[in-house]
Amino acid sequence: MADMDLASLVVLALIDSTSFGTLLIPIWFLIQPGPVRASRVLFFLGTVALFYFGIGVAAALGADRFVPQLTRLLDSRPVLWALLAIGVGMFFYSFRMDGRKKPLPTPPLEGSLLPLAGLALAAAAAEVTTMLPYIAAIGLITASSMNAAQITLTMAGYCLVMITPAVALLGVRLATGKRLLPVLTRFSEWLARSDMMGWVVGIVGFLLARYAAAGLHLIG
Repeated sequence: MADMDLASLVVLALIDSTSFGTLLIPIWFLIQPGPVRASRVLFFLGTVALFYFGIGVAAALGADRFVPQLTRLLDSRPVLWALLAIGVGMFFYSFRMDGRKKPLPTPPLEGSLLPLAGLALAAAAAEVTTMLPYIAAIGLITASSMNAAQITLTMAGYCLVMITPAVALLGVRLATGKRLLPVLTRFSEWLARSDMMGWVVGIVGFLLARYAAAGLHLIG
């Protein structure tokens, strides 16, 4: 791949690094009271990176034989009804997430890693089709003359760049200790007032419910 294409991929990855799953949620972890759970933050970021890596490699190498099976599964009536129930539940629950009246819920930084992995996968899945830089990067990689090994290595590098700013911020937070807390506290207060989590949950729930309703022919 030409140097210009590699530079373009780095720029696209850095743009993707500012998304909800790759930056905002990790910052949310860092503003929690008490010691920073660095291993948990890294596990979250690693799960997000692995999700995007898997999707990117499958798309770049051509996953035509897997797409029909996945489509049939998602379009089956039991799955569609389940998705509809989940989406409607998320949408109505979002109205109860009033950031002006209560702080953001505590992230799953204790106990089992399953809730943390679920949060990472949900955030990545909700964003994957709207991350235009990521989609453009897959297009650049697919259009190149790279072989399978080179595509895999390039996508791995892309996903590592995606999480680098969050990892760097984690390092700064660990190195500076309480000196960074005033900045993070101001961000925390803004985040609590903005109702952003409620909006995100509501939007994801609406899109999920609309997809399921259309598949069930409940809407046109």
